[in-house]
Amino acid sequence: MKALLSAAVMAAFALSSGAAFADADAAMNKAGCMACHAKDKKIVGPAFKDIAAKYKGQDVAAKLFDKVRKGGSGSFGPIPMSPNGPDKIADQDLKDAIAAILKS
Repeated sequence: MKALLSAAVMAAFALSSGAAFADADAAMNKAGCMACHAKDKKIVGPAFKDIAAKYKGQDVAAKLFDKVRKGGSGSFGPIPMSPNGPDKIADQDLKDAIAAILKS
């Protein structure tokens, strides 16, 4: 449940290298995001592809970053996402993850 919106928060910082996306995937796995999210299907939280579709063309990286850090609910349903601090996922890893998700 922690990562319901963490994928959503991982939104706008564009990455250009495939290695960066691999690092984002590793960071999301380590942070536990994949316990609630998947790339192509809803688990507890929304699928990354659904997050990308919802925010397509929008500059939402900062908004999503805050949502992951503070937690919340309502963007993709009533199930809340717990806050995810820098002890769970470092700032740069979170920014990279948001960028990777938005490119899903």
